[in-house]
Amino acid sequence: MRYIFLLLVVAACTQQRQLTEQELEAHRAEVGTWHAERIANLKAPNGWLNLVGLHWLEPGMNTFGGDSGNALVFPQGKIASRAGYFLVKDNVVTLVVNKGVTATIDNDTITTRTIFHPDSTRAPQVQVGDLRCNIIKRDTKLGVRLRDDKAEALKTFTEIERYPIVADYRLEATMEYDSTRTIEITNVLGQTTPQRSPGTLVFEYQNKTYRLDALEEGDQLFIIFADATSGTETYGAGRYLYAKKPAGNEKVILDFNKAYNPPCVFTPHATCPLPPRQNVLPISIRAGEKSYGAELHTVAN
Repeated sequence: MRYIFLLLVVAACTQQRQLTEQELEAHRAEVGTWHAERIANLKAPNGWLNLVGLHWLEPGMNTFGGDSGNALVFPQGKIASRAGYFLVKDNVVTLVVNKGVTATIDNDTITTRTIFHPDSTRAPQVQVGDLRCNIIKRDTKLGVRLRDDKAEALKTFTEIERYPIVADYRLEATMEYDSTRTIEITNVLGQTTPQRSPGTLVFEYQNKTYRLDALEEGDQLFIIFADATSGTETYGAGRYLYAKKPAGNEKVILDFNKAYNPPCVFTPHATCPLPPRQNVLPISIRAGEKSYGAELHTVAN
């Protein structure tokens, strides 16, 4: 009996502290605020709902416009049939606009402008009517990311279905630091690059221990993970989660109620990173966002 009593005491001491009703209410409000900001960001000018194209550039001249004869075919009715060209030379991209086409950068009308240079920290956005574009670089590839300020997805977007907010999925994790470690991250294009990982997050759920490798973004940890719901209740290519970077041995709060869908759920023109193999959890994380719009699940290629 004494042995059983001691086991119960140890188990009670190692369980995560139960939140009070006031704390539970505060947690629900916090997740609600986070979700509202998440929806606002999706709809924002640089959100994912207005992304309507991703066109990869080749060395030399890349013509663009609404005509199907262009190297880069933009939405018809939104731009001139022959609007101009992107010139790619030595990883520098210069935009040349045809006569009669009005293009602006930061409200300044342009006819020709270098819009990407390997040493630049920012690629400017070019506005032509309702369309905006900028250059992105993925590994060795350069592409034109195209947005439509009046995209149909902005009109048809509906609320993202979520699991109920459950405090049991707000878990404490311990950070195992490794300042020299990198992990291989593959994106939907099939490109794999080593990325620095500050360490591994170790947490317990239902008396079992699990591990997730984290990436670093400023003062945040970025976690790309999949679980047993991926491909059925949630997006098949996993979900994302941010957590505050700890100071020293401080615990990390992993709140899976804030797990959210990658951009590829909303547009086929995103270049989402995929969960590394070690971040595929064998359990069901029924918290956070569920999948959205099955017809949109075709990823960019």
